[in-house]
Formats: sequence, C-alpha cells, structure tokens
Amino acid sequence: MPNILIVDSNPAAANAPFKETQGMTIGENYAAALAACRDDLTITIVAPYDGEDLPPLDGFDGVVFTGSSVEWNTDDARAAPLADVMRKVFAQGLPTLGSCNGMQLAASVLGGTSDASPNGREDGLAKGVRLTEAGRDHPLLRGREDGFAVPCVHRDEVTDLPEGAVLLAGNDHSGVQAFAYEQGGVKFWGMQYHPEIDPSNLGPSLGRMNWLSAQDAQDLEVVEQDPEAAQRLGVRVSDMNPNTRMTELHNWLASL
Repeated sequence: MPNILIVDSNPAAANAPFKETQGMTIGENYAAALAACRDDLTITIVAPYDGEDLPPLDGFDGVVFTGSSVEWNTDDARAAPLADVMRKVFAQGLPTLGSCNGMQLAASVLGGTSDASPNGREDGLAKGVRLTEAGRDHPLLRGREDGFAVPCVHRDEVTDLPEGAVLLAGNDHSGVQAFAYEQGGVKFWGMQYHPEIDPSNLGPSLGRMNWLSAQDAQDLEVVEQDPEAAQRLGVRVSDMNPNTRMTELHNWLASL
C-alpha cells in the first residue's frame, strides 16, 4: 500500500476559486486523480505556503508537487517555502513527481531556471508533444504516442535544464514539456502539463476566465467523448481517454 505525500503548491487564497467551482483544492484534485489510478494508496496533503509543517518523510514512498497559480515563478525568493520542502524530499531520496510548477520548481532547485514563456500562455491543451529519443525509452512516458495532447495551464516554463537532467518531451510552445533528473540520490520525473486535470472541468474553468474562446472551452469540456470536438481542437480523441491522459501518473505509481 504506497504512502504518498502531495505538496499543494498553492496557498489557501489561490486555492479558494478552485474550491468554490470544483469543490477541491489543487492538492485534493491531484489526490483524486492518483486514487483513480490505484485504490490502495494512502495520501497525505501538505500546504507549505500556508505554514503547514512537513510530516516526517521516512514513512512515505513517493512525493508529488502540484501545479500552482501564484503570481511568481520558481526562481523567485517567494517560492522558498516550496523549495525548502523539495530540498528535504530530495535529501531523503524519495521518488518525486512534479506537474507544471512542480517541474519548474525542480529545475530551479537543481540548478536550472524558469521564467515566463516568450510564447505567452499555453492553456487548454498542450498539443503536438513530441518524445525525444530518451523519452521514448523512459518509463515515465511508456505508452505515449508521439505528438500527443494533454491538458495544460501555464504561463511559465523551464528556460534552462539543470546539468544532468534528461529532456524527455517538448512541443512548439515549450521546449521542455517533460524531463527526468536521476543522479546524486535524486529521482525526479516532471511534466509541464497536467495529466491529473479532467478536461471536462478545465474547459468551463478556462472559459469563465476568458483564457479560451467560447467554442474551444465548450469543445474541451466534451472532448473525451466527442470526436468532432477533438477534431476542432486538433487532437486525437484517444489522447483524452482518462487512462491515456493519466499515463504519467500510472507509470510513476508503478515505479514506486
């Protein structure tokens, strides 16, 4: 029975809109996605930005760092509460997974950098994600077809990989869509995108914020079941199948 720690990378104020519209914080949503992949997990959520203390790490099998909607990037001094937790997790040698801000944070902690993408925001779906040669062989992306699409919401991206990191995937918007860092006792796998996010929830949310057109928001809401919506969005409907969408979560849990 794997024991998983989820580090919610939002403070309570940033989580409030998600709690109001979806009934869950970012950390709780990630917990629900992991539980959908395996029904034998024990999951603990901690929120460092809210001053919550990190529980003893020696009882955990793996740690997840979620995305975040804070205004600063992971190179900013204000990210210190999260960075301190990640350093402790890495020092413990725990397998670690990061999505979006969680991946950017690892890049910053391990010696790389993150910043706002010169291509602007990438909201709704990361499209045309291509596997590198290393990505084709890496267990994080086992089962992924080249050119896949997956939910995403981000402004920032990894601008410089840490020395020793291995690029696994990228697309035309962000060259680093997935990377691994496995040396010096650290085992980190990360994705810029969000395999944990259900597009049926993401579509209405981005529509309310006017980050997607009304048509794209409506199509995203039904893309799992509607091949015509997938065609309008320019993606394979098979990529939206929940099991396929959560490929990285299944693979990471299987690796523990």
